Amino acid sequence: QVQLVESGGGLVQAGGSLRLSCAASGRHFSSYVMGWFRQAPGKGREFVASISSTGSTDYAGSVRGRFTISRDNAKNTVYLQMNSLKPEDTAVYYCNARLRFSTYWGQGTQVTVSS
Repeated sequence: QVQLVESGGGLVQAGGSLRLSCAASGRHFSSYVMGWFRQAPGKGREFVASISSTGSTDYAGSVRGRFTISRDNAKNTVYLQMNSLKPEDTAVYYCNARLRFSTYWGQGTQVTVSS
């Protein structure tokens, strides 16, 4: 069982930056594929970024070049550095952990970007 706790959300002006963190409990963190998803009001949850156990990364087209995902296996933590934020980035951001057939979600953290 893995528990995920996100932090770092908040209110920021367009063009600003935020860094989200996701702390994971449990064992074998380094083996998990870690990801970030987001859900805007009235919309479905969408993929933002992921990082594999070997450090390979993937990004949604809407955030590529602005967001960076990273992980610190010694701290059981994954990060999402968000730069050049836009109002359309406003959403609840969720941390995700996947290993084989198991998937875990955090409770989410709100990011609001004002214009």
